[in-house]
Formats: sequence, structure tokens, C-alpha cells
Amino acid sequence: MIYPSIDKLLNIVSSKYELVHIAAKRSRQITETGLLQMPKQKYKSEKNIGKCLEEVAEGLIKVHK
Repeated sequence: MIYPSIDKLLNIVSSKYELVHIAAKRSRQITETGLLQMPKQKYKSEKNIGKCLEEVAEGLIKVHK
């Protein structure tokens, strides 16, 4: 199973393409700065892209329309 579910994420973000753009941009930020929005042990994913998707699911990344 993939966590978080794509269905849950698409309720927050309007399209898959926008989700990919947000995830890629945030993943680069995590790689460059090492700064996370939650405590490291709270993430289920080891990879930055998964951590970003978890942040979107938790509402830590705001999507402006």
C-alpha cells in the first residue's frame, strides 16, 4: 500500500499534475535544506518525496488556487 493514499491527496490538490509539481518542489527543498515540518520519527516514509506527500496529507503544505 502506498501511504498516503492518492485519493486522499486528490481531495486536497485539484490534479495529479499539480500534486507532482508540489511534491517535486518540496522534495528538492528537503534535500537542499534538510528541514522537515514534522518530527523525523513521525514520518512513515524514508524518502523525501514520500515525506512531502505526507506533509500534503497532514495539511502542512497549503495549496493556493
